[in-house]
Amino acid sequence: MAESTTEPVRPAGRIVLGVSGGIAAYKAAELLRRLTEAGHDVTVVPTESALRFVGEPTWAALSHNPVAADVWTGAEQVPHVRLGRHADLVVVAPATADLMAKAAHGMADDLLTNTLLTARCPVLFAPAMHTEMWLHPATVANVATLRSRGATVLEPAYGRLTGTDTGQGRLPEPAEIARLAELLLRRPDALPPDLAGRRVLITAGGTREALDPVRFLGNRSSGRQGFDLATVAAARGAQVSLVAANVELPSPAGSEVIRVGSAEELRAATHAAAKDADVVVMAAAVADFRPASPAETKIKRTDAAPAPVELISNPDILAELVQARAAGRLSAPVIVGFAAETGDQHADVLTHGRAKLARKGCDLLVVNAVSDGRAFGQPDNAAVILAATGGEVDIPLGPKTVLSAALCDAIAALLPE
Repeated sequence: MAESTTEPVRPAGRIVLGVSGGIAAYKAAELLRRLTEAGHDVTVVPTESALRFVGEPTWAALSHNPVAADVWTGAEQVPHVRLGRHADLVVVAPATADLMAKAAHGMADDLLTNTLLTARCPVLFAPAMHTEMWLHPATVANVATLRSRGATVLEPAYGRLTGTDTGQGRLPEPAEIARLAELLLRRPDALPPDLAGRRVLITAGGTREALDPVRFLGNRSSGRQGFDLATVAAARGAQVSLVAANVELPSPAGSEVIRVGSAEELRAATHAAAKDADVVVMAAAVADFRPASPAETKIKRTDAAPAPVELISNPDILAELVQARAAGRLSAPVIVGFAAETGDQHADVLTHGRAKLARKGCDLLVVNAVSDGRAFGQPDNAAVILAATGGEVDIPLGPKTVLSAALCDAIAALLPE
């Protein structure tokens, strides 16, 4: 496996950021900042209602581009046609129920809806509204219509809404939307609805094994790869359950998150959630060993040498899942493992990975080199996806969403019709 040491090239794109009239419009300013700081040329097209929440000077100052909401401003440049034709990506955040209804029915009464009709690039809607509005049959039908036409409509996040209400309808985090925008600029075909209706279980993060009530044995996994995989899988229509071990990241929109700490806790949660899963992806870094007898009180430092810590093996959860499927106790047609490897005097990273794939018996194995501080805690990753059938897909260094999309491609190809 070639180990890339150069920074990935991040292509600049022409983005139209549509902002509709919801309280979450203020969060679009953070999304705009992320997109412009990444080097993209962003034109903000707010609705008249959106300008009641955030004014035109804010959008113009952050984007460094003029801002208009109607088709009459700068009419000589025909903006209602030009913007959609020239854009590499259109992102609507927040996308209100009203805006998506207009888009689904082809209405064009302002600059944003005109732009949506003329755009021939990927379109990404990030909804935000109260739960009742999101679940209303009209909105459900409109979302289905938009998705059937090729648009990506994210599931809104669960959390605090306007006032004291809590539920599904919160705008996904701006950082999450920005990562998906970057993905679509790199791969316009990265988010097809090929996982719609599939139940996908993903583990992420790194387990911690207690030495005493204060200290633990752990690893460097941040959970970013697993969380990005959950984000991409949900955007491709999957029903995602995410078992997260010690991850300090916001929950991805559209995912049910189960927080755990130790390997035993992750094992129990994974086996429980895997019973009705179509796909199981073991992206978590599970500790191979744990202390045999954790101290019940804090181990005090003394002048004497510390007592040796006896370690025992943790269960091999990936192998257990494969065995459960072979025994008919698990029906998931696709099981995926991850291998964070380093080369040594015996073999290189890929050789170790191929041996692990044969030993574990899973369908796919994602092998990535983790020496010199790569992968763990970083926004980028490089890997090779190995298939039990012998295929290999080399993913060069790039955003973890790109690797996630490639893995979703491989998973979708293995799922039965």
